[in-house]
Amino acid sequence: MPGGGGGTVKGIRSFLGHAGFYRRFIKDFSKISRPMTHLLEKNTPFIFSEDCILAFQTLKKKLTEAPILIAPNWDQPFEIMCDASDYAIGAVLGQRIEKHFRPIHYASKTMTEAETNYTTTEKEMLAVVYAFEKFRSYLIMNKSVVYTDHSALKYLFNKKDAKARLLRWVLLLQEFDFKVIDTKGAENYAADHLSRLENPYENVFDPKEINETFPLETLNTVTSHDNQSTPWFADIANYHAGNFLIKGMSTQQKKKFFKDIKHYFWDDPYLFRICADQIIRRCVFGQEALEILKACHEGPTGGHHSANITARKVFDAGFFWPTIYQDAHSMIKSCDACQRQGKISHRDEMPQNAIQVCEIFDIWGIDFMGPFPSSRGNKYILVAVDYLSKWVEAKALPTNDARVVVKFLKSLFSRFGAPRAIISDRGTHFCNDKFDKVMSKYGVTHRLSTPYHPQTSGQVEVTNRGLKRILERTVGENRASWSDKLDDALWAFRTAYKTPIGCTPYKLVYGKACHLPVELEHKAYWALKHANFDLKTAGDHRKLQLNELSELHDQAYENSLIYKEKIKKLHDSKIKNRIFNVGDQVLLFNSRLKIFSGKLKSRWSGPFTITEVYPYGTAKLSHADGSNF
Repeated sequence: MPGGGGGTVKGIRSFLGHAGFYRRFIKDFSKISRPMTHLLEKNTPFIFSEDCILAFQTLKKKLTEAPILIAPNWDQPFEIMCDASDYAIGAVLGQRIEKHFRPIHYASKTMTEAETNYTTTEKEMLAVVYAFEKFRSYLIMNKSVVYTDHSALKYLFNKKDAKARLLRWVLLLQEFDFKVIDTKGAENYAADHLSRLENPYENVFDPKEINETFPLETLNTVTSHDNQSTPWFADIANYHAGNFLIKGMSTQQKKKFFKDIKHYFWDDPYLFRICADQIIRRCVFGQEALEILKACHEGPTGGHHSANITARKVFDAGFFWPTIYQDAHSMIKSCDACQRQGKISHRDEMPQNAIQVCEIFDIWGIDFMGPFPSSRGNKYILVAVDYLSKWVEAKALPTNDARVVVKFLKSLFSRFGAPRAIISDRGTHFCNDKFDKVMSKYGVTHRLSTPYHPQTSGQVEVTNRGLKRILERTVGENRASWSDKLDDALWAFRTAYKTPIGCTPYKLVYGKACHLPVELEHKAYWALKHANFDLKTAGDHRKLQLNELSELHDQAYENSLIYKEKIKKLHDSKIKNRIFNVGDQVLLFNSRLKIFSGKLKSRWSGPFTITEVYPYGTAKLSHADGSNF
């Protein structure tokens, strides 16, 4: 017996309950089912005889041959009968014809293990949610009546302190127009039987779980916008051309739809829109819209203007579509000629990565200044600056070749020790065999800045600018005495307060303030002489100064760290956030053409492909033929 209890009284009662729901369609139902109903009487031995088997086969044949299901009448309200048992739920959709309930569709579902633990109210509510989700296409935009044998559901929709799950289900059902009527289980035969079927195959043919989340109605109206084969104005055109209105729209969507269609009219085969400026324009979409936009941007009368001006040209030509400004921006971003124009500014810089040094004289920056007017045969200044203390060493030189650089470095190492690294640009006086031999001999790392990012050796560039400023203001008219003024400029630079370290370079190196000529001129020397009469006091003070030196270094490190973090935050807040990935096509700005690019010549070259991105911001590029750049 399908769905029965293996030939038991329970199975027979369940089958007769379901078959009795359709008794009005089966002639002599009582006479046919009498052998089986006799088995349900009290004190009657259960013997499933030949008469019972014949009655069962006859009823099953009648149920499959009789006109049980009817076609829906969309002008009549629908009715749903729902019921839930301990392990399954059932639902029947139907309509009233001459006061008799006629079924249209029915469904049942076995609950999951989690759903079987729901309370009785939750199970009955789940049956209602399942029914509305199953028969959604019938019930949307139509009135319906829900019959259930659980009276609590009638008051659930007005209850304010229900569980979160029940509240979510109530919200899901708000879009349907229905009322709940309480019926006894004995009057709800079909749904009661469907919820008690013992299906040995569980959900083999319908393995999906009960859907508790309904789709938004608005999604069905916007999906056609991404489909290039369906115009964005299809619904408006259908309404104007054939008075056809799509089904399934909510009340709010209908209000918006009828408000929008006032601005459109149909003139076969085109749809036109009366725009805000009272000008009539033709509605276009898809490839036609893109071709119009392309012609207005890069055609003979286009001129490669900005997105707003290009969109205005489309409007002036008499065309309209809703996403015209968005499409114009996208087209200009993909226009090769437009992308090759313009300059770079401070907003196009990369985020700062500060070079933070722990120990004094660990890292030096080195660079040449010049050529200057000849002064005692010297034309260049070789500058070296310590990254932590900002201590500067400089020397006037007649040439800027590798030989003088090596001689200067040996003198530097003998005074301050071999550093861990030296940072320089890619000049030939720093990139040669002699320089490399000295670096390998003393075990020093040589770091190079790229032409496209000279900020790598930014500390020495700042120092160069400071020394140059001092010399400009101290030399005479003929400027030939700058080499004589260099030592005084270095002294002034070393004794000037540096904000990043919070003191002067001189004090950070020697642990004491430098004695300046101004002290003697204003008689401060005599006060110092009286203080130094007591040698023991002066010695103790000097010992204290030396002990404070290491603390001064730590403090300078902290001050430098805080200062650089502030500068980085300020710098990075003003730049554009650009993220480059491997495989991106990019254009490269030619910095040599930054000032004089040449008439009608673009400063951008490429496109190149990014083959590698380093964590500090540098990217490796390759030509179209695959060679690295």
